[in-house]
Amino acid sequence: MMLPAVDWAQPWLAPYRTHGEAAAQAAHRTSVASALQALKAAPVPDFVHQDHLPAGQSYEAHIFQTRTVPTRDNLHDFFNGLVWLAFPEAKRRLNELQAAEIARTGIGATRGPLRDALTLFDENGAVLDAPAALWEALMARDWATLFVTRRALWSDARLLVFGHALLEKLVSPRKAATAHVLLPLPDADRSAALDDAALARTLAPGRLAQKPFVPLPVLGVPGWCADNARPEYYDDPKVFRPRP
Repeated sequence: MMLPAVDWAQPWLAPYRTHGEAAAQAAHRTSVASALQALKAAPVPDFVHQDHLPAGQSYEAHIFQTRTVPTRDNLHDFFNGLVWLAFPEAKRRLNELQAAEIARTGIGATRGPLRDALTLFDENGAVLDAPAALWEALMARDWATLFVTRRALWSDARLLVFGHALLEKLVSPRKAATAHVLLPLPDADRSAALDDAALARTLAPGRLAQKPFVPLPVLGVPGWCADNARPEYYDDPKVFRPRP
């Protein structure tokens, strides 16, 4: 399997680089599933080829029931596997909630609010550890304050791209790439924001059904794009949209 070239020096790939480089090299000789399987440790489920998923079976229900992750030979599933390796507790929690909803309501034309939110975070989510002033500006969609006036505060901030579809998009970065950032719980400990077990504990169904996310164009983050060193980079209302 020949994966597209990935620039592992990009800052959003830092949590995944060690496993990613090793798995990408191995995938050239074998399948993506086998490359990921060689790197897994408990409590990560086994990675198996996509043909292990029976026809008509729900993907999320199958993972929950078999503790295996059907994996295709493509970049999307490659990044999904890397997130499983880096954040197994959070991924397992998302899967448990998806499987419980499928068992409760079945598979229909629409997912419903909880499964929509679970899928959104799994595919496109991010977690931000940042000073209160940055959170206030982000919530207000005050991009000038967030990225220009308060730019120095980003030295005390960390953004984790969790969603594997977003990681796939960022292989060919585009200015409009936007994460759905999970809002912190009131009085949450900042130091635990990017911790796997702590993140898993915040993924409560009642909270997620309310879609507690705020959009963040990730290439606006200082250091994530050379062009954003110029303040006028943010004068683009198609990307840095005002709050509705």
